[in-house]
Amino acid sequence: MVMLERSRSSVRDRVTAQPEIVYQDDHLLVVHKPPGLPTTSPDASEACLVRWVAAQLPRRTNMHATSRLDGPVSGLVTFALTSLANRHLLDARRAGNYVRTYLGITTRDVSFTERAWTWPISIDPSNRKRRVAGPGKGEREASTRCELAARSDRAALLRLMPATGRTHQLRVHAAKAGVPLFGDDAYGGDRRVVLSGGTVVTARRIMLHCAGVQFPKMTGDGLTEVTALPPEDMAAVWLELGGDPNELRVGR
Repeated sequence: MVMLERSRSSVRDRVTAQPEIVYQDDHLLVVHKPPGLPTTSPDASEACLVRWVAAQLPRRTNMHATSRLDGPVSGLVTFALTSLANRHLLDARRAGNYVRTYLGITTRDVSFTERAWTWPISIDPSNRKRRVAGPGKGEREASTRCELAARSDRAALLRLMPATGRTHQLRVHAAKAGVPLFGDDAYGGDRRVVLSGGTVVTARRIMLHCAGVQFPKMTGDGLTEVTALPPEDMAAVWLELGGDPNELRVGR
């Protein structure tokens, strides 16, 4: 979908890619959202993924985004095009059969190979737009499985699989675990690191990408699996941090 080898300048440049439809059938649509584009927006004058999809499918009046990605986060967003599909995905989520796999980069030391994070998510009392891990106002249970996918000399690649879909869940859980995501300064992540040779690597956004979704087929047996490589800015950052671009692939 995207080439992984990038020049250093691509790390610094603002990502301007357009959304891309990567899967579609009569009931479901999966779109690859670029960073910088919010999934939804209350402001009718602001561009967002939902309005983009509506423009591509003007005859679809019942479509519904079944997941949300923060504006700086890239990756796959699933849309139910029918009420039947929406119920199907809700049932799959309740049964634990709607699986989303994210890739995140952290520049902190990762001392584990796998962890289950079950801290509840609450509203940050100092900023209602942010969240904290632990009891508090608006507390909701949350569950994330985290695996160490790869390691370089200066960073680590995390594979994150949320079982719930709370606001900022992966970002808050990673921060609570001591491995905040690169570029996520709202939750304690580094915005830049200096490598041993003096090279400065900067994250212009949160290094988090929804790389895979999996859910039962609407009819018959089997699973629908969709994957998407991270966009070029995240691929370039991982490469500059000493990672192998092939480590950014998930699934088959």
